Formats: sequence, structure tokens, C-alpha cells
Amino acid sequence: MYQPESSVHRLGRLILLSAAQAAYERLARPIIFRGAAQAAHEQVLVLSRWLDGRLWSLLLDKVARLSFAGEDVSAGGVVLTSPLILAAGFVKGQGFDSEGEALRAVADGQNVIPGWRSIPRLVGPVEFGTFTRWPRRGNAGTVVWRDVPTRSTQNRVGLKNPGAKAAAAFLAQRRAHLPSCFGINVAVSPGVSEPDQEQHEVLEALRAFLERDVRPAWFTLNLSCPNTEDDPTGRQTEAGARRLCRAAVDLLGPTPLWVKVGPNLAVEQYRRLVGVFAETGVRAVIATNTMPEPLPEDPQVMAGVGGGRLHRRAVDVAALLVQESRRLGGDVDVIGCGGVQDGRTFRAFADVGVRAVQYWTALIYRGPLAAAVIAHEKEGRV
Repeated sequence: MYQPESSVHRLGRLILLSAAQAAYERLARPIIFRGAAQAAHEQVLVLSRWLDGRLWSLLLDKVARLSFAGEDVSAGGVVLTSPLILAAGFVKGQGFDSEGEALRAVADGQNVIPGWRSIPRLVGPVEFGTFTRWPRRGNAGTVVWRDVPTRSTQNRVGLKNPGAKAAAAFLAQRRAHLPSCFGINVAVSPGVSEPDQEQHEVLEALRAFLERDVRPAWFTLNLSCPNTEDDPTGRQTEAGARRLCRAAVDLLGPTPLWVKVGPNLAVEQYRRLVGVFAETGVRAVIATNTMPEPLPEDPQVMAGVGGGRLHRRAVDVAALLVQESRRLGGDVDVIGCGGVQDGRTFRAFADVGVRAVQYWTALIYRGPLAAAVIAHEKEGRV
């Protein structure tokens, strides 16, 4: 937890943020954007693995302490050290063909979740994952695109991850160095649609972390996975969500459960989902996941859009969910997610009653200190 900010800290923070913002947006970003988004994505993964070294992580921690003013926020049963959370999908790990292969990599000391140490130390709260019960290689070829005019991204990474058991084993080995405030996002494997198997996979994934004593501040159940080839809508129905949420809440006990939903549901479906969340003890709903849209170069292939093109829809969904939660007693908080890239877009969520948000595309367009910059912009300080 950060100490109250001194005048010296405040001045240093403003100088650092102004310099970092100018350096990224005027120098680094034009160079990065000369190449394809896919190449930049792969380079960031390599860089994240390198920065996980202890010396670099200590330096990043010092940068973060100077970048952020103390601003604890309570949301979803969690005291967050910042109102901005890096969404799942950034610190998620490499893919494997089998669980045995993934576990052997962990046993051999390989860094199977690049950024696990460095990214939280730089940006604050992070949601790790999404992790599925079994490892996934993800989709082959180009999986990340930019739409610069709208400050959007599009991806079809395909839930690439080492699987819940390998991820839990990896994080358990590093338990003493995990951040104080982080979440873990889990989902059912694509291709699974039988209700009992869905529930089994969710519980097995959650149990993998609990049994290894990896205890995040919250778990998120991802009911919407638009960057895969198979995104069954049944998990976002009233009956499907009730079954999965009730089982997960019963297993997790005091650890809060959050749920992530898609942006393209009907109004009545959102209202019914909030009722399910309140009934089963879900503490927060994340609104929203990316929006599935065809790729410009191949209209037969769908990929999830985030950033500017998602923002207005995400705010509208968040407003509806906040309204319905308040009508039912206000037990379910809403975490905004979709196009938060500056103070204005943060305030758009705050104006409808959202206290904390997730972001991802902001790192692409605003740079590695995006969360700290946005946190100050939302108050009109930068």
C-alpha cells in the first residue's frame, strides 16, 4: 500500500509521467507502428520474459512507486491498489500441446508465464490468464492487429496458455514474489459444451490454484471467449451462468468471484445475469470482453475487437449492469472494460457508477505507464 504523497513525490511523478508519455507517443510508438502488430506482440513477450529478472523487477517497482499516487479502491470484495487493472490476456503464458509437456517445462525452470513478475511491478493490479483446465497452443499465424484511426486492437490469440495445473505449479514456486494484488482468470476450454463437463473443467482449473496455495485477491470466470473459433453462448444464459457461478463460489469460499461477460447480449439477458450473480454470491461483473467482428482481410474469420471501437458499447453495458445491480440491492459491483485509454474514457465509466476498470489496448497506444498516466488524467492532473 502506498504512503500519502509528499510534494516532492508529486513533482517527481508529474515530471516522470510527462516525460514518459512524450517519449512513447512521439518517439517509441511511431517506430513500433512501422512494423506489424504481430511482430510487436512477439517482441513484447520476449521483453517481458527478460524483465522478469530480479534486478529489472526491482527497478520497475521503483518506477511504479514514483508513477502512482496512493489511491486504494474497493470493488468486487477487493481493496485494489489502483482503480486500473491490466485485463487478462497480457500475462497469460505460453502454449503447450499437453499437460505433461507444460509441467516438465515448469519443473525444468522455464518461465512459462512471461511478465509474471515484471508487469505487476510496473503497472499495479493485473489479472493473470485466461487459463483453461488443459494447455492450449492457441491459433497459428497472425493473431493480433491494430486499427490506428480508432485506437483499437483485434485479436484471435485463441486462449493460448500453459493450462491451469502448470500455471498453478509455476506460480506456486514463486509464491513469495507474487504481487500483493492480482487476479486469476479461468475459462472453459473451447470445444466443451456439455454442462457437466463445463462445470468440471471450471472447478478443476480453480482447484489447481487452491491446492497449490496460490491465492489471488480474486478469481474471474470468463464466460465469453470471442478470440477462439468456438464461443458457446450457453454459458451466458441464466441457467448456464447459475450452474457455473454457484459451483465456483461454493469452492472458493472467502475468495471473491468475478465474472466476465461479452458485449453483444440482449438487455434482458444482462438483467437476468445480474440476478444470477446476486443470487449466487458473485462479487463483480466485468463489462465487457472484446467484440467479435470479421477480420478486414478475411470476413470468414472472427476476432475480438478492443479499444476505441468497443468503448461506447462497453459503457452502455456497464451502465445497464450498474442500474440492475442497484435495483437488486447493489451487491454486485461492475468493473468497466473496453477502450479505457485516457482520463475521458475512464470518466465515461465512472459517470455511470463504475469505480474500477480494466484496460489492455491502452498499453499499445499510450505505452507501459498507461495506467499511471490515465489515473492522473482522470483527475485532470496531466
